[in-house]
Amino acid sequence: MEEGFAPVLDFKAALGECPLWSVAEQALYFVDIKRCRIHRYDPATGALDAMELPEEIGCIGLAEGGGFVAGLRSGLWLIDADGTLRKKLADNPEDQAISRFNDGGVDPVGRFIAGTVDETREKGIASLYRYDTRGLTRLAGGLLTSNGVAFSPDGKRFYHSDTLRYTLYACDYDAETGEATNRRVFARFDSETDKGRPDGGAVDAEGCYWTALYEGGRVQRYAPDGRLLAEYPVPAKCPTMIAFGGPDMKTLYCTSASIGRPDEELVEYPLSGALFSMRTAVAGLARPLFNPAR
Repeated sequence: MEEGFAPVLDFKAALGECPLWSVAEQALYFVDIKRCRIHRYDPATGALDAMELPEEIGCIGLAEGGGFVAGLRSGLWLIDADGTLRKKLADNPEDQAISRFNDGGVDPVGRFIAGTVDETREKGIASLYRYDTRGLTRLAGGLLTSNGVAFSPDGKRFYHSDTLRYTLYACDYDAETGEATNRRVFARFDSETDKGRPDGGAVDAEGCYWTALYEGGRVQRYAPDGRLLAEYPVPAKCPTMIAFGGPDMKTLYCTSASIGRPDEELVEYPLSGALFSMRTAVAGLARPLFNPAR
C-alpha cells in the first residue's frame, strides 16, 4: 500500500504548501506562497480552483463558520471562503521586508499556531507564535525557518521544525493555557548524509510524526520516541508538506516546489510543483477548526 507518492495534479506550483483537508467538504485546500493563491482541489471531480490574494500566504486553517485563518506576509488574517480578506487579527511583528508568516496550524482547542521565515537565511529573526484572544504570543524565537507545526492525538505534545537548521523539535503542550514547554530535539538531520531538511509535518492516529524532506525527495515517518520507522519517495526533489485526507483519512497528500530550482533538477524531476498522494495503512487526524473566541 505505502510504496511512494504518485501525482494527483500535474501542475507547476511555485511553492506549494500547507495542504489542509476539509472533512465537511471532502476537499483539499493548499496554498502557493509565491503566487499568492489558495487552491481548492475536489478529488471526486478533479476540479481545481484558485483564489487570488494581494500578498504571499504561508499557511491556512479552516475557521468555524466558514472561511480561513491565515498567515500572510503582513500578519494573521481572517479570510472569507471566496478569498476576500475579512479582518486582520495581528500584525507580523518582525521586519516585513525580510519576514513573512510561513507554516502554521490550529491547535487542539482552536488557537492558531504559526511561525515566520527569516528571508535573509542567516539573522535568526524568525519566531513561532500563538494567536488567541490574548493576542500574539511568541512561543520560540531565534529561528531561521519555522515549519512542521503538528500535535499528538491527545494534544499533549507539539512538534515544530527549524528547516534551515535541519532540526525537528518536540514540546510539552498544555491545551488549556496554550503553553509550550520543555522543548527538546526530536530529530536532527545531517546536511551531508540526509540530503534533505524537515519542512511541513503531520501526525497520524498512532501518534507518529510524518515530515516532508525539502531537497530530500522523500517523506519520513517517526515513532513518538523518535525512531525513524519508514520513508517514502516523492517524484520531486522538494516536497514541502503533507496532510491526511480522504473519506477514511488514509490518503496522504504532499505539496512540492519548483521555484528557484536548477534547470537540470527540473529536467530530472519534471513533476516538481505538483500535488502528490499516497494511500497509507494508518489514518491521519483531522485538523481542528479555528475558534476566534479562544
